Amino acid sequence: MSQFAVEHVKRVHSVVHDRIGSDRIGSGNRITRSWIRCLNEYQLNPDSCAEPEVVAPSELQERQERLADVQAVAKVEMANLYQQLAGSGYAIMLTDREGVLLNYFGDPAFTHAASKTGLMQGAVWSERVQGTNGMGTCLVERRPITVHQDEHYLSRNIGLSCAAAPIFDHGGELVGVLDASGESRLAQQHTLALVSMSVQMIENRVFLQQFRHDFILRFHNRPEFVGTLSEGAIALSVTGTVLAASRAALALLGYTSPAEIVGRDICELFNITFSGLIDSSVRRAYHPVPIFEVCGNARFFAVVYQPVATPGTRRPQRAENQSAPAAATALDALQFGDPTMSANVDIAKRVMERNVAVVLLGETGTGKERFARAMHLSSSRATRPFVAINCASIPESLVESELFGYRAGAFTGASKEGQRGKLLQANGGTLFLDEIGDMPVALQARLLRVLEEREVVPLGGETPVRLDIRLISATHCDLTHKIESGAFREDLYYRLQGVTFTMPPLRERLDRGELIRQLALEESDAGSPVELDDTLLALLERQRWPGNLRQLRHLLRTMIALRESNRLGVRDLPPEYRHTFTEAVPGEAGLTVVASPLTPEVRPEPGLNPFECAEREVLLQELKRHQWNLSGVARELNISRNTLYRKLQRLNIEHPDKSLFH
Repeated sequence: MSQFAVEHVKRVHSVVHDRIGSDRIGSGNRITRSWIRCLNEYQLNPDSCAEPEVVAPSELQERQERLADVQAVAKVEMANLYQQLAGSGYAIMLTDREGVLLNYFGDPAFTHAASKTGLMQGAVWSERVQGTNGMGTCLVERRPITVHQDEHYLSRNIGLSCAAAPIFDHGGELVGVLDASGESRLAQQHTLALVSMSVQMIENRVFLQQFRHDFILRFHNRPEFVGTLSEGAIALSVTGTVLAASRAALALLGYTSPAEIVGRDICELFNITFSGLIDSSVRRAYHPVPIFEVCGNARFFAVVYQPVATPGTRRPQRAENQSAPAAATALDALQFGDPTMSANVDIAKRVMERNVAVVLLGETGTGKERFARAMHLSSSRATRPFVAINCASIPESLVESELFGYRAGAFTGASKEGQRGKLLQANGGTLFLDEIGDMPVALQARLLRVLEEREVVPLGGETPVRLDIRLISATHCDLTHKIESGAFREDLYYRLQGVTFTMPPLRERLDRGELIRQLALEESDAGSPVELDDTLLALLERQRWPGNLRQLRHLLRTMIALRESNRLGVRDLPPEYRHTFTEAVPGEAGLTVVASPLTPEVRPEPGLNPFECAEREVLLQELKRHQWNLSGVARELNISRNTLYRKLQRLNIEHPDKSLFH
């Protein structure tokens, strides 16, 4: 036994018997508790040289099958994590609840340590067998933990540095551990953070997979985080009863145990009915809608996803007293009778489960990303990531690292933890490349190779990671002209062009009327739908809409924010629209509505966009009508004086006599 090992054994006995030296071993309490268990309860010898304990192949297979759901998801995350740490001398391991190593991704630089310590499939790494170690001690402590070098109990393991995090199922039961172990001389906390993030991803994906045949409510207190790592998920029966909740959901709602929420009706948790949640999700094309917690009135943003039908079975039906959803899938929610869109939806349903590349063509604002997201949500990949990247909005120097990711230290200014690129983030799900025609030519070659080989190597990396992604591309330009000018590769063009969909501009859609009504409903506040009168609807239908759906949505959003009632009319149009829209439209009872010549022209205001300029003009008119009586204006707009003051400041509005504001 080496002198170092002798000193380690002496130190273990000293700490256990005298309860001293904890300042030398970092996370003293947990490590000390583990050492005490190892010596007194397990009666392990710190300098034991016994051969690693390994289960029989038949038992290993049985254990792997028992945890098949977790393993299937974990393999993807383990590969991603391994790629993040590649070259750092780490191996990524998954154990079951007894500490038996089920799966292993090893760094070639770690082979020597692995052979010495028994890091192999079937090896038992419980604390009772291997003493204090990342996997075994994590199982006992039930929390993320690092065990660095001489914090290990057995002297033969003191060359290892381990970071481990527990994996729990939806019932709160511990099912296994994810661990990153290597020969690093430094205890790296960022490694533990990466492992913990991977565990959260595994738990989320296993939850969504296990309850894919039930309704699933996905929520967060910030709308942009719905569908990400930190979202909460609640599985619901066809009657709206809570079947299960993810750990993140419990944390967001302030619960500590699944028993506190399982079996309750969803309307006991949030101030909205189950049918209302479903209809709002469909009505807003599966964009998050605001809901409020019953107890604390905390605001969340949520989407309810429909069950994934098992082949040969019917989709689960809700209770008879609940209204049916407006559309069967997210794709159905995109068309209301227009022949082109109807054909697009029909073809998309036929190819969405096929390994066929998709290209979306259309003018800016016609809803290309929305169509791509709807294809994703209507497919079997709905519970997997949907990752969108706009190739035109990212500087050319950053597109490569954004798309392919990079290892720590790959270039000057790179994050010390490295970064998973969009391709890896989308693994198992859908990657949407918007404005693909603006991708630099040099990167087009790399993308073509990724699509052909179905694997990616991050910048600074050497080991490829297998990819399973559905790729959807979009552009508003003519790619054939780009090819002729040398700005786009012809071979990539043919690789991307499996099925092409053209999104019709709003002015050509034959379902404009119904579509406009639908967008108004989507922009309405929950429980307070806004209607459009016939005159306004006819006026909106006649316009050219150069900005298409995006322009229309922004207009409706402004009108709804400034409305006087829940029935919108021509009077609710911002001033600049009243001047630019067609002068006359047949009104009800044969009347004609004409844009008022008395309406003041909207003057540009530095620092404000056109909608803010329009809002400024409307607010100025109200102020003048009330002779700058702020209390009267606030009552008229149904807002507080403080809110009005903030609006005045934001819109650069000052009273002619500034002293009145003081």
